[in-house]
Amino acid sequence: MKKPALPGHLLTLQEYSPAQVAGLIKLAAQVKAKPAKWSKALAGKSLAMIFEKSSTRTRVSFEVSMTQLGGHGLHLNGGELQLGRGETVADTARVLSRFVQGVMIRTFGHDKVEELARYATVPVINGLTDSHHPCQALADYLTLQERFGKLKGTTLVYVGDGNNVTHSLLIAGALLGVKVRAVCPKGYEPDPAVMAWAKKAALETGGAVELVNDVAGAAKGAQAVYTDVWTSMGQETEQAARVKAFQGFQVNDRLMAEAPKAIFLHCLPAHRGEEVSASVMDGRQSAVWDQAENRLHAQKAVLLTLLGNNKRKP
Repeated sequence: MKKPALPGHLLTLQEYSPAQVAGLIKLAAQVKAKPAKWSKALAGKSLAMIFEKSSTRTRVSFEVSMTQLGGHGLHLNGGELQLGRGETVADTARVLSRFVQGVMIRTFGHDKVEELARYATVPVINGLTDSHHPCQALADYLTLQERFGKLKGTTLVYVGDGNNVTHSLLIAGALLGVKVRAVCPKGYEPDPAVMAWAKKAALETGGAVELVNDVAGAAKGAQAVYTDVWTSMGQETEQAARVKAFQGFQVNDRLMAEAPKAIFLHCLPAHRGEEVSASVMDGRQSAVWDQAENRLHAQKAVLLTLLGNNKRKP
């Protein structure tokens, strides 16, 4: 795999090399250990934060990150911007680039993030799209590394919908040498193109990518068992069909007993009694609160890497 120059944006993590992704996680751990060292690193810099989807963790972690790094985060509701009145994404990108040193967006279609990045002259960060959630994956693998002291050679088992979180876990895991097993019902598998990309990347890092449709025995040997909601934002009309299709894919005590030393992960919010039992969510193997906190530290690493070295394009 050819090592590219440091990307100017964070869109999917596919634009990063294995060393660069590992470097982000290393930096996140360093910032978490000694936050005061970077307390003025982004002094005088501002991040525009566009939200077209509701948010708890993304909004708070990015806003607090900017504050603790000495900068400023501006919360911008997508419906209140001129985007909501017909201004093009390209024009919005050009205008915001004259005011701020970076743009984070949490939206639906991934094409909007790509268009922002195409026309912005400052770094663009994907806070979540329907296709990818790279900042979440960085926090997830930081959590795994904290618990087991390494990433390469560990096994993460994802149980549930092959969604944006799954895609980012596959991509980041492949780059980090992790063995990622996606356990999904038929018809709800990850994007085949993402699977193919991750399999190819894993060949060069010693990782592995696997897709199975049967839960039985799937968690054996895992260091982490991960799940997400069965119905994501924008899929509410599919709720009944999804609940039916995902029966048997709940992460519960029986499943976790297959991997007694594994941690349980969930990107949150969680629906206890659906994708995860309350006994697992609140049990001894759960690492979800450490995982949620690590969004703050992972995003600080992203902001330091992109905005800290930000040079305006000509």
